Amino acid sequence: MKVTSYSVTDVGRQRNQNQDYVFSSEMPIGPLPNLFIVADGMGGHKAGEFASKSAVETIVNEVNSSKETKTVKVLSQAIAAANKRVRERSLSDDIFSGMGTTLVACCFEDDCMTVANIGDSRLYIADGKGIRQVTTDHSLVEEMVKMGELQRKDARLHPEKNIITRAVGVMDSVDADFFEVDDLHDGDVVLMCSDGLSNMLEDNEMAGIISGVGTLEDKGQRLVAAANMNGGKDNIAVVLIRVNVERKS
Repeated sequence: MKVTSYSVTDVGRQRNQNQDYVFSSEMPIGPLPNLFIVADGMGGHKAGEFASKSAVETIVNEVNSSKETKTVKVLSQAIAAANKRVRERSLSDDIFSGMGTTLVACCFEDDCMTVANIGDSRLYIADGKGIRQVTTDHSLVEEMVKMGELQRKDARLHPEKNIITRAVGVMDSVDADFFEVDDLHDGDVVLMCSDGLSNMLEDNEMAGIISGVGTLEDKGQRLVAAANMNGGKDNIAVVLIRVNVERKS
């Protein structure tokens, strides 16, 4: 399986700082054949920006030096190291107190995509039939939906939609949810994004843009523009990855 990608972040229309951070590599990083990450930081002045950037850089460094061979193990250890670094900094400096970051990461290997998720940044798969969300938000609103207290259609606009229940760096340890997807098809497009995109656009709006004409860059820029047109209330992070499934002879 080969992949091509495009990534972009944007400050949005109502924020002064960009606390979103992305990493994209179609080339091997340590034992992984590729690696893609989106992080959405939270905290006061400079704290969220530091949390997301520090977490992503730590993960990349840890993966690059990992001696593990199993993808889930590689990512688990890297995320644990990132959590430790962000947590220690938050406890050592009042300026960074309480900071944290969401995180969604993925890797494509053979015929499988492995996904790790903490918080409410998301990973979707768009194909000819539409779009489906792979990750599950760690958020108060998602818990309300699971308990039947809130309809799914009302979740995106709920006033407490930004309250997350799990984040990197907030506690001494954190567990990522892992997903393995083995039903990818040639031409499928994976979308990774922060809530600055998913809170501004309905799923069908994102699917419409991704299925339209143009390059991945064209589509990524259109997603950002659409989120800003709808208010741009938060920073926006987008990673688009097109899957090329090699035919077996």
